[in-house]
Amino acid sequence: MPSKPPVHRRPPNPSNPRVQRTRARILAVARELLPEVGLTGLTTAFLADRAGVTRQTLYRHWPNRAALLADLTLQGPDVGYPEPGTDVRAVATAWLVSLRAGIAVPATRTAALAIAAEADHDPDSAKGMARIVEDRRTALNKLLAPSGLQITAEQYTLLYGPLLARVFFDRAEATDEFLDTLVTQWLTTVGHTPGLS
Repeated sequence: MPSKPPVHRRPPNPSNPRVQRTRARILAVARELLPEVGLTGLTTAFLADRAGVTRQTLYRHWPNRAALLADLTLQGPDVGYPEPGTDVRAVATAWLVSLRAGIAVPATRTAALAIAAEADHDPDSAKGMARIVEDRRTALNKLLAPSGLQITAEQYTLLYGPLLARVFFDRAEATDEFLDTLVTQWLTTVGHTPGLS
């Protein structure tokens, strides 16, 4: 998708069920195609054709490639979402398990890595990356709300950063033991004694 979309009408109403179905169908097709054809193969024309929509429809939903990649990252397939809770350790661990499962999905992984790689030189990608991080921190804070803990952006980075480093840079498995160690260390940064909720 080019970074500058053609002139188009206002964005579709996200509360409209028909709009929701169209978006879901396009995202499902993009998620299926991305691992097969890669980023360069996932052109606007190809995606529109395979999803059975016009290119104009794609641009109305996602004015640029980064917006589509951000939604592919945020709206991946259901891999088990954590429940809110009072036990900070349990919530943080469940969050990391869910993140680990999400980045194992080929389309989600490709989309997340692509938007991160382009963020240094593409303002749309930088906005998309910031939206992903803030969305996920806000979601985690909702899960942590019953515990009374709300984490800062820095504290969130200290939680998810080591997992991404393990998977993407070390190219190693983030085992349950690794996650347990990570959460134990992270709890000390948020003022919780490991082993206590």
